[in-house]
Amino acid sequence: MEQLVNITSRRPMRAVTLTDGAVTKVRELLVAEQDPSLALRMAVRPGGCSGFSYEMFFDSEQSDADVIEEFDGVNVLVDKQSVELLRGSVLDYKDGLMEGGFAINNPNVTRSCGCGNSFS
Repeated sequence: MEQLVNITSRRPMRAVTLTDGAVTKVRELLVAEQDPSLALRMAVRPGGCSGFSYEMFFDSEQSDADVIEEFDGVNVLVDKQSVELLRGSVLDYKDGLMEGGFAINNPNVTRSCGCGNSFS
């Protein structure tokens, strides 16, 4: 696995981080899938109203070029092209009436649209 380093502090920097809430929810969803080979794949693809959009899905295909992050038994795969656009991002999950679901806090975003799924 490639080790990413923050140039300022010389410490490794994760491609993405999952909060405890996100880990719990992803684990729940993985258990429901009943396939131990699955991992959460996070990616960035061209498109959306601001230039890029997020993609998240369960994937059993792993490439040697993938960066793998592990959170309390939950594996997250990020392809090489997406790493630079996601580096330092935090995936959170909230279960509530006003703010329910997954949300990505990405420090690399310079502009985003109202839907929250598209950025540049």
